[in-house]
Amino acid sequence: MCDYWEMLARQMPLVSEDEQKKFKNAKITVIGCGGIGGLTIEMLARLGVGELVVVDEDVFDITNLNRQTLSSIDNVGNEKSMEAKLRVEKVNPHVKVTSFSEHVDERNVDSLISDSRLVIDALDNVLTRVIVSRKAREYKIPFVHGAVHGSLGQVTTFLANTISYEEMFNLPSLENDLTGEVVDELKSIASGKPPVFGPTPNLVSCLQAMEAYKIITGVGKVTVSPKVLTFDLFDFNMFSVEEF
Repeated sequence: MCDYWEMLARQMPLVSEDEQKKFKNAKITVIGCGGIGGLTIEMLARLGVGELVVVDEDVFDITNLNRQTLSSIDNVGNEKSMEAKLRVEKVNPHVKVTSFSEHVDERNVDSLISDSRLVIDALDNVLTRVIVSRKAREYKIPFVHGAVHGSLGQVTTFLANTISYEEMFNLPSLENDLTGEVVDELKSIASGKPPVFGPTPNLVSCLQAMEAYKIITGVGKVTVSPKVLTFDLFDFNMFSVEEF
């Protein structure tokens, strides 16, 4: 097994050993192991996280190959969560990884995130984001959000003392129970599979991993709601911070 500190030799001039130890001792849940989640998981491992819970109910298919870094011709049909676990074990054997190939809903979200230091949103639907963000807020766990469309991407973090995901995007579920009618409304938002260029989710992944690192170690400034870091890969002035 490789030495943990030797593996991070190029990183350590930038942070203190105590700061890095905070990350080494942290447990992070990543929900979604596809376009955004796959590389986020790998980057967290390369940054030296101590424990990961990775969750995705889906399997790889051919259409994933343009952007999902964990996908390959050889693993089409394989569970994304298990492929994420196998990749982390190859990259950083010091990480404890638990994978779940299951749908996230109100029945299991508690067990998936309750003892995590941070939750990363690598999801592709609004309903599950609402469920997870609510539970993270209840437990006062930072919820690092990321989303993409085409060449556009956005990243921000929701904390217990900031406006919520539902508030910021003025969702129909705000201050409402998740009744059948509300659930249907949430499912209708951005339904279908959006177009996306390969680099877009991977850039969001790297940004989310660094936001997680900053939150846990206390190094650097974090983009916190209602501010959102946005980018357009086709724009000359690619990055901007907007306030909702």
